[in-house]
Amino acid sequence: MPRTLRPDQRAQVWIFDLASGTTSLVLERDDVLLEAPNWSLDGDALYVNGDGLLWRLDLASGALERVPFEGLPPINNDHVLAPDGRTVFLSADDFHIYRGSIAGGAVARVTPEDGDAHFLHGVSPDGATLAYVAIEDGDFANPGRLALLDTGGRGPTRILETSDRHLDGPEFSPDGRWLLFNTEAFTEAPGHAQLARVPVEGGEVERLRASETVDWFPHLSPDGRHGVHLVFPPGTQGHPADHDVRLRVVDADDWSTELAGIDLFGGQGTINVPSWSPDSRRFAYCAYPLEQR
Repeated sequence: MPRTLRPDQRAQVWIFDLASGTTSLVLERDDVLLEAPNWSLDGDALYVNGDGLLWRLDLASGALERVPFEGLPPINNDHVLAPDGRTVFLSADDFHIYRGSIAGGAVARVTPEDGDAHFLHGVSPDGATLAYVAIEDGDFANPGRLALLDTGGRGPTRILETSDRHLDGPEFSPDGRWLLFNTEAFTEAPGHAQLARVPVEGGEVERLRASETVDWFPHLSPDGRHGVHLVFPPGTQGHPADHDVRLRVVDADDWSTELAGIDLFGGQGTINVPSWSPDSRRFAYCAYPLEQR
């Protein structure tokens, strides 16, 4: 079921400017829980989910308009625009991935009926391949596995079976050579996710940052120069909502050194999917402050 706000809670959409190091509040609502901004190709709008729907947020006017899909089950916060800027891929609550026009209309299911639960996170730079997390047999006691799927829906190929530990958030690097993700494979501590990458063609998994914190959702800027990721406190299990978290901005060649940081109340929904602007100068994120905080 779609997430909802608590009675004393608000959903905020923010933009961070890389050059100035400043943040700006774009939208605040107390009636719908908005999540996971994607940026439009022209840089004029953000796409967020809320109430099981996809919404377009116009950055000039602040207007929030529903994208009118037909035949689409309620969606979650795993949605990614294709490089053409006209196509969007969406994970729905039936655990399948769908393809549609960013303007709305009819959708097509992409993932096969293989019994797995499918959670989208990345589209390759050439628009030909999806990266997603597959939960075998739809049993959430099983760890997530990294899978690739032709955007036309022609059968997944699993390229990573690192261990029996969970992984999540696979996303292509801008040059298409790497998949970045978070994984619990580097430590025995329950839930201790760390950042990693693996060649798209398969190979050795590289750890991007060794930390005591629980690190999720690495996102590279389109020019490949910077990254941002979400940090939970040590001992966190999964990527829960309503936590004190931090967004870390880094040089793409050095994920250990923080260039800028943003502290906020959020977690789930804050930055689950790619949210850098097309010009690599900004990224968007969501926060969920409580009145009494």
